[in-house]
Parts: sequence; C-alpha cells; structure tokens
Amino acid sequence: MAGTFSQIYIQIIFAVDGRQSLIRPSWEAELFKYMKGLITQMEQKPLAINGEADHLHILLGVQPSCCLLDLVREIKNASNEYINTKNLLVPKFKWQEGFGAFSYSHSSLEIVIEYIQNQKELHKTLSFKEECQRILKEFRVDHKEEHLFEWVE
Repeated sequence: MAGTFSQIYIQIIFAVDGRQSLIRPSWEAELFKYMKGLITQMEQKPLAINGEADHLHILLGVQPSCCLLDLVREIKNASNEYINTKNLLVPKFKWQEGFGAFSYSHSSLEIVIEYIQNQKELHKTLSFKEECQRILKEFRVDHKEEHLFEWVE
C-alpha cells in the first residue's frame, strides 16, 4: 500500500485530583469546547466529551503516529492551565495522575458517543468507581485495585 489508512478510536477517562467534584455546570461546556479545539489542533479528531463533576470521558479518533501518553498529558496540562488562568476555581484545579484508554471499532461509535453524552443520567444510579470497574471487566483489563483512581467514599 502506498499510503497509510487507519481508523483508530479511543475513549479516554480521567478524574479530577482527589476525585473532588470541581467541574461546574456553569463552565463545563466552555471547558469541553476548549478541549475539542485543543485536540483538533493536535491533529486528532474529537468525537465526544462529557462527564461529571469529578471525571471526564473523551472519545476521539487518533492518527497512527499519535502517542497516547503524550496526547493525554497535553490535554490535562493545557486544560489545567485553561481552568486556572481563567480563575474558574479557587483553589487551583488539577487532574489526577493516570487515565484509562479503551479502543472501539467504527461500528461501535454511535453507542459510545451516546454513552458519553448520557453521563449525567448514568451517574444518578452508578458511581464512577462502579463504572470504571465495569469497563475494566468488559475489556478484560488485568488490574490491581490500588492502581486505579484514588477513590473518595
């Protein structure tokens, strides 16, 4: 093949430091718009961003040359700076270390987009911890509980 052709879709999940409920409804749409622009600037394709006050889900299409670790680091660092520069919170905002990343086929995109768009409804009956455990089980990801996000009970 003379060219490079790919369809790589990843859902990224990460939490607010200390699992604090700091993402406010009054500015979350502004944050999501900023993040979509940032992801586009990084030559990736944002498909859905949503979450709850303590965590986010991002579904994106990535280029084969994309280093996921660098991409997530840049999204987190730039959005930290965005929130803090705009003084959207006092004290300073910070994302928790680590993230989850899960791949999907093109045929699953509509379902995953709907899932991400319905986060607020989902979390009326399901905790973030339960959600993460369910996703890890669904994807058969070997893990140790102590290596997951910091849980605030």
